[in-house]
Amino acid sequence: MTISDRTPVIVGVGQSVERIEAADYQGVSAAELAARAADAALADSGVAEIARGLVKIVGAVRTFEDSNAAPSPFGKPDKFPLAIARRLGITPSRAVLEKVGGQSPVTILAEMGDRILAGESEAALVFGAEAISSTRYLSGKGEVRDWAEALDGEIDDHGFGMKGLLSPLAIAHGITAPPIAYALMENARRARLGLDKASYALAMGALFAPFSAVAAANPYSSAASQALSADEIATPGERNRLVTDPYTIKLVSRDQVNQGAAVLLMSVGAARAAGIPEDRWTFVHAATHAQEKEVLARPALDAYPAANAAIAEALAISGKRIDAFAAFDFYSCFPIPVFNAAIEGLGLAADDPRGLTVTGGLPYFGGAGNNYSMHAIASMVDRLRTEARGSFGLVGANGGFQSKYAALVLSGTPAPWRPLVADPIQQALDTVADIAPVAEANGNGTIETYTVWRAKGVPASAIAIGHLADGSRFVANAADPETLAQAAETDPLGATVSVRFDGKRNLFNFAA
Repeated sequence: MTISDRTPVIVGVGQSVERIEAADYQGVSAAELAARAADAALADSGVAEIARGLVKIVGAVRTFEDSNAAPSPFGKPDKFPLAIARRLGITPSRAVLEKVGGQSPVTILAEMGDRILAGESEAALVFGAEAISSTRYLSGKGEVRDWAEALDGEIDDHGFGMKGLLSPLAIAHGITAPPIAYALMENARRARLGLDKASYALAMGALFAPFSAVAAANPYSSAASQALSADEIATPGERNRLVTDPYTIKLVSRDQVNQGAAVLLMSVGAARAAGIPEDRWTFVHAATHAQEKEVLARPALDAYPAANAAIAEALAISGKRIDAFAAFDFYSCFPIPVFNAAIEGLGLAADDPRGLTVTGGLPYFGGAGNNYSMHAIASMVDRLRTEARGSFGLVGANGGFQSKYAALVLSGTPAPWRPLVADPIQQALDTVADIAPVAEANGNGTIETYTVWRAKGVPASAIAIGHLADGSRFVANAADPETLAQAAETDPLGATVSVRFDGKRNLFNFAA
């Protein structure tokens, strides 16, 4: 195959981690962790200084602080991509800050590749990081850091990209935090499968137990950890409290991390001229993206057709069947995205000998904000260079509330660069009609899914989604403490309820 000299190729990857319990812990900022990872990616190329001089464009994954999702008591850079570039001694002609979401490492990588292909630069760096663990730890100790930076220069800020993720009706009923939204989807899946609480909990534990083993062996994991059994993950206890039904804390993404990851792209011509051996090159064979409907508008609350469509298109573009892949990393903030993408979408088994993660997953390796899948890409490149050389790897990156999904196919086998494919996938998904939930619900209904949110293990609120007698969808909160207690102590799936609108929101009581 003849590959154009302008073809972008991955030639360097890097990761960084700072553990609070480590003897050399310093408590550095997210910008510093991103710069360390980017420096490692430059070094990984084997021609760090040549590569540094070639990088004219940089792309940053948006931190949680820049996503309106985390406080910044120590301040932050006003232009995150330029803060990292300054640390690296790079003055880019273009610096990009990507949209919010776990899909963004794939989409920003694809954009940088497009820019290299177009001749804008011979090399590009993409990076991201979080220091949420240090922020909380140092603040709790009363320590102060100055992480604020004001930088000259312009950035191309793609904005938040959060429109359409949650409706005002969902927000009014408390569907605001990821554990709550995902729990509603998870229990909807349990209802479809007809499983009781204990059986489904064990299935989630069995899915994630292999993830914990991978994380325990990963030197870049956010904290020292050990492999866990399915029972240890699924069973509530003093050190594994229920967060929101059906999730224990060991089933929830760990956002208290200090982690950074970066990828260096270079044109084939520049990589060859710099003397980077071809067995260090990793090609992007396909990159795809799709967006899901708003949560309450989805015909099936447990399904994720956007993920399945993005992955199917990535496989089609690469021309590979799933048995050609040697490694996978499915975004695992909670079990259901993995169930949907890997188990139901691709027919893989939880104990597939290839594994479903190369990092260890978000609850165990660490959920580094929007940047988790940059770690997955870096780890996948390492895998494909070594024991899986010549084979293929698939990274599935999830954003929002099962809202956005990007799929990436990687291999050391040469392939021409193909731009991110999104529009044709989206057009097909958008032909399916939305569900219009009832804003002011009154009458009897049946619960299709629910969750009980717990504050430090104590039931604090309950949300139910179901259908009224006429088939229309409702969302409602527990009307009183007695209803909340019954929702927490029983299994409300399929229960008959009385729903009423109180002027602000819908409330439900269990039928007598």
